[in-house]
Formats: sequence, structure tokens, C-alpha cells
Amino acid sequence: MKKFLLATFVLVAALFVFGACGGGNDNGGNGDTANQPPAVTDTDPAPAITGTDPVVLRVSESLGGPDAFIMEAGRRFTETYPHITIEFINIEVGGAVGVIELDGPLGIGPDVFAAPHDQMGALTAGGHILPIPTDSTDWVRNTVFDSAVTAATADGMLFGYPIAMETYALFYNRALIADADVPSSFEELAEFSRAFSADNPGQFGFVMSIGAYYAIIFTTADGNRLFGPYGVDRVNSNINSPSSVMGMEFFQSLREVLDVDAGDLTDAFVDANFTSGNAAMVITGPWNIAPYEDYGIDFGVTTIPTLPGQATPPASFAGVRTMYVSAHTEHPAEAHAFAQFLISPEIQRLRYEITGAIPSTTVETESPHFAGFFRQLDFAFPMPSIPEMGAYWSAMDAAAANIWNGLDVQQQLDMAHSAMVGN
Repeated sequence: MKKFLLATFVLVAALFVFGACGGGNDNGGNGDTANQPPAVTDTDPAPAITGTDPVVLRVSESLGGPDAFIMEAGRRFTETYPHITIEFINIEVGGAVGVIELDGPLGIGPDVFAAPHDQMGALTAGGHILPIPTDSTDWVRNTVFDSAVTAATADGMLFGYPIAMETYALFYNRALIADADVPSSFEELAEFSRAFSADNPGQFGFVMSIGAYYAIIFTTADGNRLFGPYGVDRVNSNINSPSSVMGMEFFQSLREVLDVDAGDLTDAFVDANFTSGNAAMVITGPWNIAPYEDYGIDFGVTTIPTLPGQATPPASFAGVRTMYVSAHTEHPAEAHAFAQFLISPEIQRLRYEITGAIPSTTVETESPHFAGFFRQLDFAFPMPSIPEMGAYWSAMDAAAANIWNGLDVQQQLDMAHSAMVGN
């Protein structure tokens, strides 16, 4: 396979840390040379570990790949520190904050845990995570990509160890649609879907989950961004702005070519239709590369189609999966040492090989599909990490489902706004 050096593409991806007001072009980026790939050093200044008394670190991650990664990384870590044992516990990444808030103060939570970067605001506000030790900060900043550093920073302090990056893009099945016919706009996508379903009754031109994670793309026309251009406006969510209303009205119109109730448009439904050859296109993320390959599908990945009246792809959410050290751990030095070990070059390569996720550091990969994601990252913006983001998910999940099922767009977005910022 053709190899892609991630550093090449993350020169583009790093642009999204500045709020991504669109930018970029089909040739990969808008030429900002100020953002450089990390200059990984050979010396890893791991936090000093004193003593040889047995230590057990409880480390939480999700199932389905990340678990195997933690267990293998833990085995290798123990080869260096024989007195430290890594014990994997399953806490799905999206539910980590709730568990830490309850179990951390009781002393029964994990020492190190994975969580999306957008939950960092709640974690820091609650005093549940420790900042990275000063002696390690420069190494971490020079090891992971600039965009990931920004996502793990609050009030000028680095609070986490970014281990993977992600966004979503358009997958297409080459057995059902040729490369040259892949739509560049949502209007073209809708037109293709009408014709495809007419010629293939019971099949779909495209499918997508419609929850808050994906629906956000329809709110981003003309530079509109959730919680403002830098994601820190705690008063104006912008989720009910004129641009959002216009985009979500178009979102609602797509029900015509994907006539499925919102309650049924789950990830499982979407994946099943694409892997069975029942759908030509799907919007999803890099976590599905390996599963789709296992089904033997010849697929391509490209940027998300443009919204009406827009010249560039819509701004998708960009997420950074981050390892945090619990403020409630009894072994902070050991916990920091293991978390930092997870972003070392060798272990980042291991994570890519096991999970297929996009690394947060310069790692050579063999996947031809990452190029499409990095082109999309040129237009993505990091999920805000202010505490109000916690209310976004349930509020927008409900609004998107109700809008898809035909309820008033403005009313639903006004309700989501109120749920997030209380006005």
C-alpha cells in the first residue's frame, strides 16, 4: 500500500486549532506554514519514579481495540518498571467523566483514564485531573501535534496526553458509485440518492447517524461555530443562529432521500447498511476503516459534501482522545509516567496497528484512507471543552431527532440553546 506520513497531512490538520473559519482548498490546506509537525526528541523525560514497592495502576479505556492496546502497552511498560503492574478496567470513553466524578473521590476510580478532550472543562472545574508535570511539558508539546496540544490545554496549562485524533468524512462503496461520481455537494448527494433508490428499491444512496456529533456540520455555514469562533463563548451557543437554522432546515429536507425515522438511524443501522452493500455512501469516522476492510469492501474516503451556498466542506467536529491522570490517584508519578509512555513513538505506532486510529504524533502508516480524513481536518474545528459542552450532547441529540422527524427547526434549536447556556 501507498504510505502516508502523518506529519505531511497534519500540517493541514493543525490549522483547525484556530477555530477554522473554513479555509483550505482541495489541494490540501491553505498554505499556513506556521504550524509545524512535532519535533520528536529521543529523550523521554518520564516523571521520576522512586522506590520499588509494588504498584498497581488502574487504567480505563473502551472495548473494541483500545482495551487490547492498553493491555499490550501495559505489558511493555512493566518490562521497564517491573514493580508497576497495569490493570485494565473498562470505562467507555464517553462515560468517563461521570465515573470519575463519583468514584474518584472515593478512591475506587482509575488512576489513568481516557476521555474526549471536550470533557476537559468539566474535569478541570471539578478538580478531577492533574496537570502534566513541568519537567515533562516541553517534551509533550514537542511530541504531539500542535492541534492536539491546544485541545489538551486549559488556562495555559497542559492537562492531558493526547493519544489519537479523529473527525469524520464521506465513505463510498466503489462497487456502487465510481470515484468520479462521488458528489461534492449535498445537493448532488441528494440527487444521486433519489436516482439510486429509484433504480435499487429498498437501498439508499447514503446513510448517516443524525445525532449531535454529526448534525453539527449543518450548523457551520458562513463560519458559524458552536460557542463562538474559539469555542469559549459561554453565553452565545450559536446553535440557534440564522446560519444554524438555515442549515438544519436543509438537514430536515434530506429526510426525502433517507426516509427513516430518527430513532432508527443508529450507528448500528448505518454500519449494517453500508457493509451489506445496501448503501452507497456513509458519513463516519476512522474507527470504521478496519471493520469495513474486514468485510472486503472496496471503499474510498473523501471530504464531506458542501452545504448549499458554500464553497468548502462543512466544519466537522475534530476530537482528540486524551489520557488524563486522576487527581485522586495515590501514585501520581507512576500514573504520569505511564500516560506519557502512551505517546512515545513506539507505543503510538502500536496503537495505530491495534486500533487503526489516527495517531497524535508523527507515525508512518500504511492506510490509503487517512488522506481523506486529513483533507477534512483542514475544515474541522475542535469540539469546545467549556463546561457548557456537557449539555450540548443531549440537547442537540434531541433537537436533531425532532427536526429530522419534522418538528419546527427554530423552536427546537432555541430549546437546545437554552439547555446549554440557560437563556
